[in-house]
Amino acid sequence: MSNETTGLPTVPRQRTTSPSWAAPDPVAQLADRLDDFVSSAVHPDEIAAVLESDGLSDEQIRERYGVHNSFALAEELYARVPRRHPDPGEPPHDPWRAGLPACLLRGLVFALPGFAYVLGARLPAGPRGDLGLPVGTAALLAGALFGWTWNQGLSHRAYAWLGLGDRAAARRCLLLGAPVGALLGALTALAVADGAAPSAVAFAAGQSCYLGASTTLLVLGRERALLAALAPMAAGALVTMVHPLPEPAGPTLLLGSLAAVILLGLREVSSAAKEPGPRSGRGGPRLTASLPYALFGLGSGALVLYAALGDVLAGERHSALAAPAAVALTLSMGPAEWLLYRFRSAGLAGLRSSGTPGTFRRTTVRTGAECLAAYLCVLCGLGLAAAALWPDTPALTAVRLADLLLLGVVLWTGLLLQSFGAVLGTAAVCCTAALAQTLALLTHATDPHGAALTVYGAAAAVQTAVVCTLLGRATAHR
Repeated sequence: MSNETTGLPTVPRQRTTSPSWAAPDPVAQLADRLDDFVSSAVHPDEIAAVLESDGLSDEQIRERYGVHNSFALAEELYARVPRRHPDPGEPPHDPWRAGLPACLLRGLVFALPGFAYVLGARLPAGPRGDLGLPVGTAALLAGALFGWTWNQGLSHRAYAWLGLGDRAAARRCLLLGAPVGALLGALTALAVADGAAPSAVAFAAGQSCYLGASTTLLVLGRERALLAALAPMAAGALVTMVHPLPEPAGPTLLLGSLAAVILLGLREVSSAAKEPGPRSGRGGPRLTASLPYALFGLGSGALVLYAALGDVLAGERHSALAAPAAVALTLSMGPAEWLLYRFRSAGLAGLRSSGTPGTFRRTTVRTGAECLAAYLCVLCGLGLAAAALWPDTPALTAVRLADLLLLGVVLWTGLLLQSFGAVLGTAAVCCTAALAQTLALLTHATDPHGAALTVYGAAAAVQTAVVCTLLGRATAHR
């Protein structure tokens, strides 16, 4: 079937004629053998990757095909074979197809732990420190930041083992890493709990234990069990927002849900203690490979905390532990995850339908813009709803809303880059933005919201440019 009949763009094909007695052209033979793949390639680099995966060295390519290296041979093949995309007999496999209900469930599970701060609001109470926060809050924030950092790295390492098909090794990783992280998180909270009540330190320690156990359940796909364990605590918090519960009820619900989550996590990984370890000499994921993911957890976690506490740090008195920005961001993680899957799925479809690198880049950029716009619409709606429904919070002004949406751009593009393995760059951007926010706080910036707007805007612009540059390449989606 010719490209004239399919309407697809073509690259001019080199036409050569040889006498019947001439030796066969090895490049033409290779083009015939790889015809199906070469004809659907969007860029010569895709062909070069296949040649290298077949074990062809540059020396072999020079001897067999008379060209300098794999890239030159790929360009020759790309020029000889017209672009065409035959319709498959059945829908092609799409590993990025995901259901919206499952992603919304994960978003709900991310948000429900926030109700613990409603039930435990009195625990960190006390005199306000230098930053205008109750002294017990510092222990909670330090423990949370350490937990997000540690568990981001831990979950990446466990997922890496799962990707290698070794579920037992993933369970062993979580069995060791989750308790160590919980202990270190509790010690971090204790180290900064200067003058805090013992109840605040205990709450921070429980928070660290929850982060480790919930990471175990989420990595192993036990979202429904985690939701069931959190449901009584969340229900109690909702009742408290309408009518105060009896004094012992709040701590009882907190401890009950925490114990349930820990027991469920232990049940999932306890069998790993009895399973044999990996065979000697077997390779596994490098520890250093998880470090950028941990740094991304640190930077993004700090930015979310600053968004939640910005008004308090600016001197405005209202609830520091349940700001609408934090509620909206955590609830939006479910739709954000689903839109990430949509983008990855659309990328594969674009590879099949695009005939030139430029067409693919335009398709990818348009799809990314649509997914990002959809996420920001969801985030805006959640932010407005949280500000309207949550008690004792200020109105969501235009500046606060702009801060929230720009932070949403940073987080969503960061998660998108992370899903493509480009985590080092987004970790650097998020950590730099968090450092800038910290410096603005320590130097007592006169306009914290304006400083946040500048920081988030710069970070969003950088990451958007990286997304357009990197993910517009066809080779990034293979």
